[in-house]
Amino acid sequence: MASVNQVLINNSFITVEESTSLAKVTSELSNYDFVVVTASTFYVIQKDERYLLTGHDEASSIKKIIADTNWPSSSTSTLANLQANTNWNRPVLIQAENQETIIGLVTPSQWITHLHSQNEILASYFDTLAETINDAVTAVDNEGNVILWNTAAEHTYKIQRDDIIGRKIGEHFKDESIILHTILNEGRPVRGTYHRPNEQTHVLINASPIIRKNRVIGGVATEHDITNIVRLNEEIDVSLLIPKDNPFSSFAGISPEIKQAVDIAKKVASTDMPILLTGEPGSGKEMLAQAIHYGGSKHKEPFLSLNCATIPSGLLEIELFGHQKDVFSEDPTTIAGKLEQAHNGTLFIEEIDKMPLEIQVKFLRYLEERSFYHVGGKEEIQVQTRIVASTTTPLEELLKAGEFHENLYYLLTVINIIIPPLRDHKEDIEALTQQFVKEFSKKYKKKAPFISSEVLEAFMQYDWPGNIRELRNTIERMIFLSDQSLITVAHLPDNLQDASSFTEVQQEEDSLQEARLIEETLQKTYGNKSAAADLLGISRGTLYNKIKEYGLN
Repeated sequence: MASVNQVLINNSFITVEESTSLAKVTSELSNYDFVVVTASTFYVIQKDERYLLTGHDEASSIKKIIADTNWPSSSTSTLANLQANTNWNRPVLIQAENQETIIGLVTPSQWITHLHSQNEILASYFDTLAETINDAVTAVDNEGNVILWNTAAEHTYKIQRDDIIGRKIGEHFKDESIILHTILNEGRPVRGTYHRPNEQTHVLINASPIIRKNRVIGGVATEHDITNIVRLNEEIDVSLLIPKDNPFSSFAGISPEIKQAVDIAKKVASTDMPILLTGEPGSGKEMLAQAIHYGGSKHKEPFLSLNCATIPSGLLEIELFGHQKDVFSEDPTTIAGKLEQAHNGTLFIEEIDKMPLEIQVKFLRYLEERSFYHVGGKEEIQVQTRIVASTTTPLEELLKAGEFHENLYYLLTVINIIIPPLRDHKEDIEALTQQFVKEFSKKYKKKAPFISSEVLEAFMQYDWPGNIRELRNTIERMIFLSDQSLITVAHLPDNLQDASSFTEVQQEEDSLQEARLIEETLQKTYGNKSAAADLLGISRGTLYNKIKEYGLN
């Protein structure tokens, strides 16, 4: 709604009766910009229209002059209604809200100035909003001409504003790859849709038509650049966490819970049935998934993984099922998804509890029928990919909350292997520690060091919120950083040292234990320091320093 300050209503006017003489009206026009004649309707005479009144009898009433000259009447309006009343070319009389008194006039030129100012203000808001958004923002009119292109769009598409504003968007992109064309033609919004406007760029797009009086007059799109995510996902190989020659050896342990989990995993390793792994983050779900694959009949086939929590929902469907574009052309472009890439092998779907419901429905169909369609495709694809899924949240909780598909829940939980957190099977810590020491000593080409009893005791005291993954990472860090033959409490990261209750006396015991080990090794080599250093897995320089430190000369 317009305001008095915005429109600058002209209140330099006087109202006269229709019986007023022409001489009186002419005189009033010397003092006022307008004379308003009140009759059954209103007539407005502007100061610069005085020449139209010449040649008439000045004693005649203004009523007669209006009739003789067929003077056009003027409309009235309140400010609230002025916006809609634009079909006029004479001054409009502005009434008070009670519609009883005239408070001023607005001429067509004043109204045009107001509209131009309002348009500039709205454009400033629109431009500022577009620049505030980190995503690429594009706006087109109903002919597909670009009317807005923000800085993020320049960076995403490497096209400068001056090269695209005012031009048809199709000059820079193929028609079939322009979502905004679909918006203009169909008049319906698009939300979170994966889109590839050119060969180099991958985006998630939200787009809406601009509708006025039930007619599409343009469209606006925001596009979130996910090119780096796609490329990273294409480049990353699955990191092998278990030895291929003995896959289940990674789950060294004596606890009943771990033994039961491994036993079930071995039994289903050569089946095609879907498997669900449930456990806290870092509890070993990916390790067990790899063990199931490499310890079963599919070990020679692909093992791929897909994390539902790290991939945007619009891209997740593409990553899982693949994508087909230019469907109706002679040579459609197909991007295979992980289901297709892992044909005859295993697809490990991490955090399936984060999979959107609409994708769950399509995924359920694959599990039931072993077939699916590419996103945008028309041809049914059949593959035999075994699914191992994982979740950190028990699926029954999500099912009760209506956040997980019921039929998918029942299908996945036929084989549900629950992996306990490390704090609940601490009796396995020593075996896991020795296993990881061997693994990383081999990886970094070092002689496996001894782990002091105090370090093992510290491991037992700690609750391991990061579970097996945290233990594994801790040991890798110690092996990588230490060149000594004995791992002591001093080599532990700060969080483990703070959690332990060891005294300085016990720290000294670690040093004495290391000194004894070095002394025994020197005796075995008859004092040959090079041979002793080789047996201890340390450099000669480190050995010399230790000999000096412990006074073993």
